[in-house]
Amino acid sequence: MKFNLDNLVEEFDALEMKLGDPEIFKDQKKVREVASRKKGIEKAVDLYKEYKSTYEALTDNKEMLDTEKDAEMRDMLKEEIKEIEVKIPEMEETLKVALLPQDPNDDKNIMVEIRAWAGWDEAALFAGELSRAYIVFAEAEGFKIEISEESISDAGWVKELIFEIKGEWAYSRFKYESWVHRVQRIPETESKWRVHTSAVTVAIMPEVDETEVEIDLDEIEMKFCRSGGPGGQHANKSDSAVHLKHLPTGIIVFCADGRSQHKNRAKAFQIMRAKLNVLAEEQRAKEMGEARLSQVGSWDRSEKIRTYNFPQDRVTDHRIGQNFSGLPGIMLGKLLPIVDACAVADQQAKLEAAAKGV
Repeated sequence: MKFNLDNLVEEFDALEMKLGDPEIFKDQKKVREVASRKKGIEKAVDLYKEYKSTYEALTDNKEMLDTEKDAEMRDMLKEEIKEIEVKIPEMEETLKVALLPQDPNDDKNIMVEIRAWAGWDEAALFAGELSRAYIVFAEAEGFKIEISEESISDAGWVKELIFEIKGEWAYSRFKYESWVHRVQRIPETESKWRVHTSAVTVAIMPEVDETEVEIDLDEIEMKFCRSGGPGGQHANKSDSAVHLKHLPTGIIVFCADGRSQHKNRAKAFQIMRAKLNVLAEEQRAKEMGEARLSQVGSWDRSEKIRTYNFPQDRVTDHRIGQNFSGLPGIMLGKLLPIVDACAVADQQAKLEAAAKGV
């Protein structure tokens, strides 16, 4: 066999035993680490067991063929051997993908931050449309959505929106969406029918807890203020909105989603941890010279990853050099072809790197 992963099966069994020991639950961080590793190798273990069983069946059939005298039985064995010999290379390719190093964030919930970046009102208009496309796609995939913060322009369009996508493998489905999305079209704000180019930024941030990213409160500048909202009896008369600034990095978070100062404070720190975690991961990957499809090679946040060309009914993902038609449907949440194409391209790049020993 080309693959001998008995050690991986042994590790999987050992992890199951650890999770069955009540003592481990005294350390929740250890529980998460063990459970994450178990989940990370489970698919490869299952595929290997099937692969090993199939390979053993091939060996048994060949041995039987060497001693079988009956012509009809020999023909049957030859047909089975032929089918298995076609199946094994396919299983090996699937195993190669399953054995690729897994992003430790893949199974996490995420926070999505979308901002109008260049193009004034048109950028804010597109930010709202792209947000809806993500939300519709996420809900169709079975994820749950929770809006964390929203900033609206004077024209009623989205300047900034932060929302959570909750569910298993949320990060793995959305991680290729980070960075700049450019749109080319005749906007509603244009009276002379000229094509405008504008852009929004998208940040996909895996959810992290206090044990993963610790925040030194001495490095945080925190202010409380009155959040906006409906007037009348629902007017917010207390300083419930929370403004955080991380002094070493300059990262700012403002949360006024609810009327409770306590909840807004907790949400603001949750967003701050996510942003600090992304910043730290980007820096680590940059120092190691890693290049992944979910990152931009130049490490420049102004670099576009995708263009939405409405006059030509075309979406172009510049990282994989692939075009997609049906733009109106894409903006209605039909993102699966793009998401899958990015995942396949990323897997292929990793396989090529592994083959070269990179």
